[in-house]
Amino acid sequence: MELTAIGAAARIASRSLMTASTERKNEILRSIADGLITDCNNILAANQKDLDKAHENGISDAMCDRLMLNSDRIKAIAQAVFSVAELPDPVGIVLDETERPNGIKITKISVPMGVIGIIFESRPNVTVDAAVLCLKAGSAVILRGGKEAINSNTALCESMRASVRRCGFDENCINLITDTSRESATALMQLTEYLDLLIPRGGAGLIRSVVENSKVPVIETGTGNCHIYVDADADIDMAVKITDNAKTQRPSVCNAAETLLVHKSIAEDVLPKIKKQLDKSKVEIRGCKRTKNILGDCVVDATEDDYYKEFLDYIIAVKVVDSLDEAIEHIVKYSSGHSECIVTDDREAANKFVACIDSAAVYVNASTRFTDGGEFGFGAEIGISTQKLHARGPMGLPQMTSYKYIINGNGQIR
Repeated sequence: MELTAIGAAARIASRSLMTASTERKNEILRSIADGLITDCNNILAANQKDLDKAHENGISDAMCDRLMLNSDRIKAIAQAVFSVAELPDPVGIVLDETERPNGIKITKISVPMGVIGIIFESRPNVTVDAAVLCLKAGSAVILRGGKEAINSNTALCESMRASVRRCGFDENCINLITDTSRESATALMQLTEYLDLLIPRGGAGLIRSVVENSKVPVIETGTGNCHIYVDADADIDMAVKITDNAKTQRPSVCNAAETLLVHKSIAEDVLPKIKKQLDKSKVEIRGCKRTKNILGDCVVDATEDDYYKEFLDYIIAVKVVDSLDEAIEHIVKYSSGHSECIVTDDREAANKFVACIDSAAVYVNASTRFTDGGEFGFGAEIGISTQKLHARGPMGLPQMTSYKYIINGNGQIR
């Protein structure tokens, strides 16, 4: 189906979603979750084709982990869909009510976006997360994944569309663009007649391309150049645990730490202990001269580009800094505005860090890996917004809606 036809079909489906009851939407979501479990073998067979291709193309182990599905991950994805069904409906909520002196009553209510486009890369779970969040929020979705996961995405979407049909609903509320060429992405960015919102989710190059070229309004979800700063008054054991978790628990995701900053007064004590822990996961350290002086020739000389980079791999950039102010300046310069952490027992230092760091999520003594819709209690998420308008941080159901004003009168004229 041509993109304009997909857009037109999605627009029609979105109109029926706008009036669908909460019970009806939840019925569809539960059907989707059950269908994913039923279709597990078909989905895994399709995913294996993508994995075989990834290995042939020399894709890193960390990126293959992003791509890989297994029965446990399918069950987890299905459970996430069930969880979305249990969440409050974000549509039709009265956000504000006022009555004017002339008797006109003005009510502000949350409403669906309409048709949402999602351009994303190699994580097939995004296919399901995006579809069900849009559906619960009353919007149709047009998905355009990357070529690395095309077989997985196709199988997942076929399963979801079949479940929608079984519920007697318009399957075109969930759509997948199977053309993974650059031209298809560009065409989606120009689909102003049918798309109300476009959300990119992936690496820096993809996000920059969408932000710079889209004619459709965009919510910029962030690349995650996330920082850990170990302050002079940090608990060393805590610093080791937080750094290790933020870097190695799942390095291929956007809330994993990419840069470690350490105050000079604690560096000789904490860096060897952090390295010993990171060595268990074979993390490559790219550090400044002072880092290398402390840890030795195992440290790769860090370049300017390393401090800007989202590695999404078992690599971390390290810098020893003279002060809290220098750490803040470094983060302000290099951060992508996603998630940053300070490890410290000094409440004054923590307060200054929180006040000066203008990222979507700022942590004191906790891993950046918690920047996640589920971990925040929002349910599944569509992505982490690093911009300031409309949505910021984990984008759950409430952030997938807009609002409008309903004005009731009894004959008033101006």
